Amino acid sequence: MSTIALIGFGEAAQAFAAGWKTVENSPIQAPLATFDVKINSMDDRPALLDACTRLDVQYGETPREATGGKSAVFSLVTADRALEAAGMAAPHLDAGALYLDCNSCSPATKVAAAKIVEEAGARYVDVAVMAPVYPARHRTPLLLAGSSAAAAEVLLTGLGMDAHIAGDKVGQASSIKMLRSVMIKGFEALTAECVLAARRAGVEEAVLASLQASDPGIDWVARSSYNLERMMVHGTRRAAEMEEVAVTLRDLGLPDGMASAAVDWQRRIGNLGLSGADLSLSQRIDRILERLPS
Repeated sequence: MSTIALIGFGEAAQAFAAGWKTVENSPIQAPLATFDVKINSMDDRPALLDACTRLDVQYGETPREATGGKSAVFSLVTADRALEAAGMAAPHLDAGALYLDCNSCSPATKVAAAKIVEEAGARYVDVAVMAPVYPARHRTPLLLAGSSAAAAEVLLTGLGMDAHIAGDKVGQASSIKMLRSVMIKGFEALTAECVLAARRAGVEEAVLASLQASDPGIDWVARSSYNLERMMVHGTRRAAEMEEVAVTLRDLGLPDGMASAAVDWQRRIGNLGLSGADLSLSQRIDRILERLPS
């Protein structure tokens, strides 16, 4: 049986918590607990507490309150806070506890976090979340790496999760995630640059028709609309991830120009604070162009 804490209680953590509630014969032995730095923000605290109440999750005012005595701790923060989160949690982790770092970080960042966690006597697992957490929630595909990956796979399988081992070294799962993101998040950035310019030039339909003719295997209108929506809703978080992607490329001795350019586009659109729900491609383009600084 397991006792579980979540560091960070944003979209991914809430998706996992909601999904776990549906698992029959769950190994979770006690109510989930969480700590999120937003607990200290008067603006963010009410929504965080509401989410905890809705999902029957106990919140801690400090990392120690949430993580102390837990057999497994899931770290689900933004990529730029992952190392900080490991440092906050490590002093309070029980010996032998599993620390599942699910953040979109470079292999080097994961290795640094692993050192902090393992020096505290806990077991670190490099976890890569390989798809959006909705609609699959806890069934979102995961890759695991590190010397404790097998133990983590047993836990996650019991929680009804779709987890598979990518390797026995920390960084192997995150390498797959990072290098995949060169394409996925880079494609999103290219989409924005292409269709925004095409709309402004008055040739949007002709450009999309040409793309469709060149590569009919993709529905270019639907994919372009989806890519923009991802950036509108998650661009800020995706920008932080792409910064880690750029680090990964540099650590491999390769140029990071495409990844770094994707950071800029992701952040520009994410910072607009727009919702793309229930809008057509043209409507999403217009909403961005109305707010995008020249």
